Amino acid sequence: MLTLRSEKESKLIEKMKAFVFPGQGAQFVGMGKDLYDNNQMAHDLFEKANEILGFRITDLMFEGTEEDLRQTKVTQPAIFLHSVILAKTLGEEFQPDMVAGHSLGEFSALVAAGALSFEEGLKLVYARAMAMQKACEITPSTMAAVLNLPNEKVEEICATIDDVVAPANYNCPGQVVISGTVTGIDAACPALLEAGAKRALKLKVGGAFHSPLMQPAQDELAAAIEKAEFSTPVCPVYQNVDAKPHTDPAEIKANLISQLTAPVRWTQSVQAMVADGLTEVVELGPGAVLQGLVRKIDSSVSVSGKQ
Repeated sequence: MLTLRSEKESKLIEKMKAFVFPGQGAQFVGMGKDLYDNNQMAHDLFEKANEILGFRITDLMFEGTEEDLRQTKVTQPAIFLHSVILAKTLGEEFQPDMVAGHSLGEFSALVAAGALSFEEGLKLVYARAMAMQKACEITPSTMAAVLNLPNEKVEEICATIDDVVAPANYNCPGQVVISGTVTGIDAACPALLEAGAKRALKLKVGGAFHSPLMQPAQDELAAAIEKAEFSTPVCPVYQNVDAKPHTDPAEIKANLISQLTAPVRWTQSVQAMVADGLTEVVELGPGAVLQGLVRKIDSSVSVSGKQ
């Protein structure tokens, strides 16, 4: 006997693919060089990027030092370019049911999904990098990775510290990154260890990303985002701020502005995509960090990557 499936049941039976895009920290010397050398479209887009930025970022990506690539003003556009150009060279192979990006990667996801043009996306990423760099110089600040402590406990302890300290990245179950002033992080780490964290390790970063200390950068970037032209993406974009799917350009803009001072809800984003039928994830861009995080969030999802 034939039975009619509900729309929701049919959706869950289908294989649904998400393309995901990495954030700062995934960079490496030589990133994107194979694309540049072996694909004419990629070559032309990289050269266009050099023109837009006013310096040869490709020289730093392909032959620079690790120190060169660690500068926020280089790191962010470099990762964006590698990810977005890779997506564009896939042609018909790039057919996402959903997309998401971790922090900076959200800009890559938006360009890949057609919500922003390549040129507009690159200009915004560079403006974001410069604004964040400036904000980092205002207050001595840093970040720390906290392992094996429930999210709620991390939040509770951060709230007791008499300084700016807040969760910045919910990366996967048992891995939360906190962000704040140097004194705040120095006070939080021992308290977190005492509460049972396996580790509370300060990171080698020059600022408190995704915390209230990024407010000056958010104010600066908001003006640039408001002026930029956004379109409806080809598929839902699961945004960091609320881990929900968005296609409305006005909502996407508002969430992108909020992103700088709000935590990256990566765990929650992947869980939401799985609840909406996700079966396969492809990471586009340097490194394989997101592939590892997705496996830890939900091992039922098929995971792969392209560089």
